[in-house]
Amino acid sequence: MSLDLSNYELRWPATLFASEGERVLRSTNRWWEEQAIWLLTEALAGTTAVADFKDLSNQPARSDDPWASTTPGWGKRDGMDKHDWLTQLVSRAAELRRATEPRPYWPQRQGCGPSHDGSTARDTRRDFERIISDFTDNGYLVEVFGEYCVDDDSELPDASRVIERRLGIPDLWPLAPETWDEDTFFGLIEVFHDLVSRPRTRHLHDYGGCGWHYSEFHNGPARILYRGKVNELLREAGIEYELAAEGEDLGRLVAVTDDARSALVHQALTASSPDITTRVRHAVALFRGRDTTVESKRSAIVTLAGILEERRALIKDTFLGKDEGALFQIANGYDLRHRDAKQRGEYDEAFLDWIFWWYLGTVELTNRLITARTTD
Repeated sequence: MSLDLSNYELRWPATLFASEGERVLRSTNRWWEEQAIWLLTEALAGTTAVADFKDLSNQPARSDDPWASTTPGWGKRDGMDKHDWLTQLVSRAAELRRATEPRPYWPQRQGCGPSHDGSTARDTRRDFERIISDFTDNGYLVEVFGEYCVDDDSELPDASRVIERRLGIPDLWPLAPETWDEDTFFGLIEVFHDLVSRPRTRHLHDYGGCGWHYSEFHNGPARILYRGKVNELLREAGIEYELAAEGEDLGRLVAVTDDARSALVHQALTASSPDITTRVRHAVALFRGRDTTVESKRSAIVTLAGILEERRALIKDTFLGKDEGALFQIANGYDLRHRDAKQRGEYDEAFLDWIFWWYLGTVELTNRLITARTTD
């Protein structure tokens, strides 16, 4: 029987929910149901999915059992047990509706919402503080900051010192967004990307009202969630940076590019041989970093030009013929590679952007040509 998905809304990316769900389903320990409940609590909006999961039996209904209930919500749901139900939900993750923010209410529509201090930048920093607060509440900082327990009097790590060792700025915890300048704000965004780690297991310690304790941490899912939330925040604030999802600058703020160029970076990084991937990663990091300069853009272009020079024979034989020299004329004739008096230097920085993306696209094209030749 097909599972009715109409009451469920997904807060996570579908691919992440599917991968974490598949891991839970592969689990052979007796805590797998608690792990499933924790996943459903985090990944889906509201409590409906958790309630439906808890309603199910641990064993599938037998078709020859005259006492098996056929009423949904009473121990079995259309003959499915908990494992069957979760298997189907996870396999159909792409079909789940995405949870969205509620439509604006009357005060927001009339422009009468809270104005805070009138500063968009400061409001964005407060929103970032709320993101970190949510991650903290769900145990995503326990691995680095530790957690209090009534039965354990061990001294916890000093969270401020943990951050200071990375960022070089003292007294940043607890977070106080009203005190941050731009560099501190952006630095904290990058630091917390490296600190968050998802607890895949939790248990309730009810003695003395101690609360939830978290374990089995993994930073991969946490960083995917973190990048999604922070990049959405930056996008809504009109800040033209985003956290890089791959490359040498993973988790660092980089200049926003359109979807097509982001896809090109991904293809060039994933389809290259290991030695080429290292050089492409370096070139991309030089080019798109928040602190990039004209000199770093030139260096990025020179790195890509070096890869293409090594593939010059392939380029000539495959698609440019005797005109393959035109591809290198700009790098050699302008103030990019050899940097001598004969080279031209009177061009706008936008020229560097154009030549970088052209060369990166050509690297990706030659990757495909090499792959095609090796598979023929």
